[in-house]
Amino acid sequence: MKQTVVPSQYLQIALDLATRISKGDLPEGSRIYGRSLMASEYNVSPETIRRSLRLLADMKVVEVKPQSGAVVLSADSARRYIENFGENAEVRTLRAELKSLMQQYGEITHRLTDVVTALSKSQETFASAERPFPNYEVPVPADSPLIGQSIGALKFWQSTGGTIVAIRRGQTVILSPGPYAELYGGDVIILVGNPAAAEAANRLVTAKE
Repeated sequence: MKQTVVPSQYLQIALDLATRISKGDLPEGSRIYGRSLMASEYNVSPETIRRSLRLLADMKVVEVKPQSGAVVLSADSARRYIENFGENAEVRTLRAELKSLMQQYGEITHRLTDVVTALSKSQETFASAERPFPNYEVPVPADSPLIGQSIGALKFWQSTGGTIVAIRRGQTVILSPGPYAELYGGDVIILVGNPAAAEAANRLVTAKE
């Protein structure tokens, strides 16, 4: 069954204002009252109203004046806005939602990287106090099903209970690899965790699909 997508609030408000302008409810030259009052009328934040007015201003429907609100410029532009954007609201909403999800994903990725870095620093702290944090080396076989997959996609910590703090690749050591780091045949995973986590990691890299 096809899912119905409801346009973002600022798109709906912009479309409603354009409709009122095209019908003459808000005549050309009239001033649209302040964002706070409009926010109360539409039950949204002033920032949502600002985005709506900015969208209409880009299409020359209104002119936004700092400290003075917005002035209606053209009913014809309002009608063109309705024709051009009314039917495409779903597409614009999906794009906005995609952008929001990508931002959230970026924030989560950043937080994961910070946690891994903190764990690596913790390891150094324990080592300097002659209380080494247990770590294990897990070789990645040349025929491992994990080759080419990223650490994030593998959900490594959820699958093993261990944290990858480094990857040794030939003469190179990649410290605190992020979730986008991919595993190659011959890599050696440096794992922080308990013996059970090391065993789970070995099973994971050697499992047959």
